[in-house]
Amino acid sequence: MTMTEQLEILERGAVEIYSREALKDRLIEADQAGRPLRVKLGLDPTSPDIHLGHTVVLRKLRQFQDLGHTAVLIIGDYTAQIGDPTGQNTTRPMLNADQIQANAETYFKQAGKILDTSEGKLEVRHNSEWLGAIDLAGLIKLTSAMTVARMLERDTFEIRYKKGEPIGIHEFLYPLMQGHDSVMIRADVELGGTDQTFNNLVGRDLQKIDHQKPQIVMTLPILVGLDGVEKMSKSKGNYIGVTDEPNDMFGKVMSISDELMENYYTLLTDLPLDQVKRLVDPAQTHPKEAKVCLGKMIVDQFHGQDAAEGAEAHFDKVFKQKEIPDDMPVVTLASAPMMASKLLVACNLVASGGEGKRMVKQGGVSVDGQKINDANQEITPTDGMVVQVGKRKFARLATQ
Repeated sequence: MTMTEQLEILERGAVEIYSREALKDRLIEADQAGRPLRVKLGLDPTSPDIHLGHTVVLRKLRQFQDLGHTAVLIIGDYTAQIGDPTGQNTTRPMLNADQIQANAETYFKQAGKILDTSEGKLEVRHNSEWLGAIDLAGLIKLTSAMTVARMLERDTFEIRYKKGEPIGIHEFLYPLMQGHDSVMIRADVELGGTDQTFNNLVGRDLQKIDHQKPQIVMTLPILVGLDGVEKMSKSKGNYIGVTDEPNDMFGKVMSISDELMENYYTLLTDLPLDQVKRLVDPAQTHPKEAKVCLGKMIVDQFHGQDAAEGAEAHFDKVFKQKEIPDDMPVVTLASAPMMASKLLVACNLVASGGEGKRMVKQGGVSVDGQKINDANQEITPTDGMVVQVGKRKFARLATQ
């Protein structure tokens, strides 16, 4: 592959590269020296699951792998104890070690659905390895590399400072610790979302102080969620999880607006951009056809082609033909009255009673085809009763 072709792949979807010319030079140097670049991505395991928004940067890391470079995945088990203040208007709550370890295990398993985990292709490091060994003298040395004025250039800190809102001293440590990760693993390139620009550039500063060649920083866009407004987030309920079942995954893709398709095609697939343009142009491709193609491609990535075909058939049966699916899960419950919100939890259709109440309030819950309007309404399970949440989640009840 020519250097031009490599750069075309790597630059696809990128917002900023500090700098493109430096990336080209580094790629040429690596090729001439016969050594792969070390491409860093840090993930703080602050929650147990990742969604398609996280995979944007993971896919870019995989592209570097496919071009022969080494992915260095940093599990931020130490930095997660502080919490990244990026994009936050308040101090993040700190997690304990047990929560972080449990999240880290699921993070790696899910990231492995995108990355090449074969020997020599992926290096996994936990930053507690070096951050946990820093003593007070080392911490003072690290903080001496940054001024308060430089820290306040960060938009979230600047906004909070001007509003008179508290900023914890420990939050100032986060960019320094993330930058120190780059020094310790001698990163050639660091990837991150646009919200990580400040942190990643700090890594360049610290590498210069350590007499290393400063890393190339590549930022990727934040994926917009299913609502078409907010960034994809589990807390906002506008996400597609990488562990979602095929039918749910496909159905969620089908719910996005036509305007979002180009963004999703560009960031979540490897289709050539000229083909993407044809698919998202309604004059050349019907929007529903383009969306079906996108949904199948995404399901195929995580579940395989057979699952993708099955998800399309399921969607057609439930939504186009307005039929109840045959293969819905069967849940056995006692034949005793329970509140609607608790019934949804018992059927594994929502994660919590709060989510159940929200779905009822939004008009997204029905029992045997009848919409439920009161989350506190008592419902007595009966054999064969069908409970539905939204357009894609069903459960058939059996009583004991």
